[in-house]
Amino acid sequence: MRRFSRINLASLAFGLAFLYLPIAVLVIYSFNGSRLVTIWGGWSTRWYGELFRDAAMLESASISLRLALISAGAATVLGTLAALALSRQRFRGRLLFAGMIYAPLVMPEVITGLSLLLLFVAIGFERGFWAIAIAHTTLTMSFVAVVVQSRLASFDRSLEEAAMDLGCPPLRTFLTVTLPLIWPAVASGFLLAFALSLDDLVIASFVTGPGATTLPIRIYSEVRLGVKPEINAVCTVLIAVVAAGLVIASLLGRRSQARHDRAAALGARL
Repeated sequence: MRRFSRINLASLAFGLAFLYLPIAVLVIYSFNGSRLVTIWGGWSTRWYGELFRDAAMLESASISLRLALISAGAATVLGTLAALALSRQRFRGRLLFAGMIYAPLVMPEVITGLSLLLLFVAIGFERGFWAIAIAHTTLTMSFVAVVVQSRLASFDRSLEEAAMDLGCPPLRTFLTVTLPLIWPAVASGFLLAFALSLDDLVIASFVTGPGATTLPIRIYSEVRLGVKPEINAVCTVLIAVVAAGLVIASLLGRRSQARHDRAAALGARL
């Protein structure tokens, strides 16, 4: 096995520091006892207490979490169905359909947000919570479709054929054979959609309305007037939530892969 040279180690360390040092600084300063965010005043959890007494910030966090759950759930269902259609079916207009699915991946968010705003205005749809949910679903379903389709590309279809040969209907075959095997990809797509919805600022700023101020919009509006210590605290809480989700997804993925490996080994022995 090749060993890392000093240049490789230095490059790796520089890359990791570039990515994670700002996050580490933010987390550390969320425990800063001073009201001035640039001056260290000793360790304290004071600003976490202030955060949980900030009704406006908590309401924005609640709106963002509900939006992320709703849009990620809808995007996971629609994206998985789109991936199945692109992977399994050959139909007229397939290339156009694929282009429409993948367009949000490369289209600037400003254009997506403006086009959705014009659409909602044209059809008279009220801007607010459900408008943001639809916009986030439109944005994130393409990411789910890409993740699930990559898993379906290496899927062994003989397993489905064997189940249907034994009399299993197509829907039951999908629920009992296909879905458990592609579940790690579906879960990864859900988490990606959840994180993208939770993080979005540009599209939500176009289609938001009264009573639908998301957490990124709230943070952005307050940062423009100066960084408050509570913002470091809420960002740290978000980092902890996302990290916990990633750990749980990783554990579930390993458990699913272990079950799949045991089933494959049992089938090979039989």
